[in-house]
Amino acid sequence: MKILVKLSIQLLLFCLYAASFPVNAQDFSPQLTEYGHPDLRGVWNFSNKTPLERPERFGDQEFLTDEELASTLQSRVESVAATAAREAATSERILTTQNARSVGAVNNFWFESDALGENGRTSLVTYPRNGRFPDVAPGTLIQRSDANGVTVIPGDRPVRFTHGGISSDGPEDRGLSERCIVFNSGPPMFSGPYNNNLQIFQNSDHVVILTEMGFDARIVPLEKTEHVDTAITLWSGDSRGYFEGNTLVVESRNFTDSIASIGMRQVAYGSAKNRLLIERFTPTAEGSLDYEITIDRSRYISRSNSNPYADDKDRRKAIRVCLPCWQLRIEKYFARSALEGI
Repeated sequence: MKILVKLSIQLLLFCLYAASFPVNAQDFSPQLTEYGHPDLRGVWNFSNKTPLERPERFGDQEFLTDEELASTLQSRVESVAATAAREAATSERILTTQNARSVGAVNNFWFESDALGENGRTSLVTYPRNGRFPDVAPGTLIQRSDANGVTVIPGDRPVRFTHGGISSDGPEDRGLSERCIVFNSGPPMFSGPYNNNLQIFQNSDHVVILTEMGFDARIVPLEKTEHVDTAITLWSGDSRGYFEGNTLVVESRNFTDSIASIGMRQVAYGSAKNRLLIERFTPTAEGSLDYEITIDRSRYISRSNSNPYADDKDRRKAIRVCLPCWQLRIEKYFARSALEGI
């Protein structure tokens, strides 16, 4: 494993993509900007199809065998073909039906969840060893939804999951993505069905992280200054950044109470009100970034799942999630060539 477990206080979610890292990834020397910082500029893709939690049938098996990986890839090919046939039949039915009541929805053409490389993992969660989320601490508020948004599951505001709703009486009763407020682009950032791209801009004292999904631009000052007053809360938090060697570290806090500490499409755990989110962007090879996310001081993970490898004097907790390594899209090279001579 390239990155060892951090302090057991921490809820760790990170990009590892161990199967594709070069042996000397830690010794990789990235190009520098004109300001002397590692050059992270470009358009990056973070698509993947590895499940977040490991199917129980795999137990503690962390990686697929060659045969299992080949079978998985073949299943995906067959699934794409079956989807194409089904969508073609639907299109034909609509086009040949007078006064059709529905023209369908977004088809598979618009989806881009295929990774640019395969990590061969059975899950993105790498700790606990069974690849599944541990039990939450007693008293943690858990909101669950119908991820398809069809069935209403009664509950209380604020709605912190992204899809579905607790009623249809008003926008506040619907998921955050349905309201176009919070998407899989975070922060933190997870792969979704499409728009899994972001662009990084840099100058001497700022970094801008522009996500395609939601078109949200986080402007990150490169300074270890105090965050804004705690009375000011934001959907994306208040961010500060700095470099540790080749790694860009972005610390965000002051999140609104209206989002979850750990929020996904169909479930939300707790509140992000007191969350400290630490993101680490590390170039590991030309065209590859290691993305590590730390959710610190999480109060929602059971103590019985504390990290066995770390100092446990603070009774802290940890989960590790491994995401496929980000891949640089060709636009980066276009951007560089366009700047030559200016």
